[in-house]
Amino acid sequence: MPRRLSTALAATTLLTATGCMTVHGEREIVPAVSRAEAPKVLERFTDGYNEAYRELDPAAVERVETGALAEIGKADVTAQRALTPNGNPGYPALALADARFTIPKTAGWPKFFVADARSNRDKNRWFVVFTRAGAKDPWKAAYLSILSDNEIPKFATDKDGWAEPVPATGRAGGKSGAAAGLSTAPAAVSGAYTDYLHTGRGSVFAPGKATSGLREDRGKRVRTPNYWTEFIDTPERAPGFPSFALRTDDGGALVFFTAHHREKRTMAKGLRPTLTERRTKALLSGDLKSAVTFVRVSESAVKVPAESADRRVVFLNRIESLTAAKGE
Repeated sequence: MPRRLSTALAATTLLTATGCMTVHGEREIVPAVSRAEAPKVLERFTDGYNEAYRELDPAAVERVETGALAEIGKADVTAQRALTPNGNPGYPALALADARFTIPKTAGWPKFFVADARSNRDKNRWFVVFTRAGAKDPWKAAYLSILSDNEIPKFATDKDGWAEPVPATGRAGGKSGAAAGLSTAPAAVSGAYTDYLHTGRGSVFAPGKATSGLREDRGKRVRTPNYWTEFIDTPERAPGFPSFALRTDDGGALVFFTAHHREKRTMAKGLRPTLTERRTKALLSGDLKSAVTFVRVSESAVKVPAESADRRVVFLNRIESLTAAKGE
């Protein structure tokens, strides 16, 4: 046997025997995180979350959060710090217990997994989606959804208990979810949602508070005696706001996605806009003369049915929050 080949085989045997063989996450299909590491990621997030809200420090938010969740968190602590510049040392700490981890096997980046736990805030379970873009990057929380026990889907898992991720795109990245076996591809859900908010047309989404109810509420504010409103909705902007999806045991998927929203309110002639909410005032820039634009981000968890199912996408949870306001 050639010496170089013999040496290489011996080295490979040694690495395998000692458990130190390098696995490349960008090529191999491997669990996104080990079962031992996942609880540590959740603990780090909880500690960072509490630090951010005690210190009211946007930088502390950025250390443990990303995407829509980070946008919401940074706006939260910025607004609160405007009112209490010395922080909030009496902040009641968030505690997460009885944690469960749904970990998919994936190849490539970004990787993700879901932790769900009981919180000391309410009787629901907090679903936190963690992601990282590369092996040297820290895990950060990208989505938070609050689900009741009867809303939690059953995930599809293999014989070892690893979950099944769903490809983000369908055919050529289009709206078809055929490649994923879904009625709508996960990466297309955000665009379908913002299209629906704009037109009210289509059969992708089931009626509900986040769909038909939101359009009805907006309709009441389009034109009033004092002002008129223009709504502009845009889908998630990857890679900063990627969607993530896990297969459910009925062939569908639980999809987490982001959408961006702007609401421009223009006052009738002779009137000036007034703001009463302290959060809005704290996030305001520009001069309030004749109009104000509210900038919001939403993060949602939806149940997307299998392509063969005669059902629509259902919202399980949607959190929308103001991140900025601009006066004109």
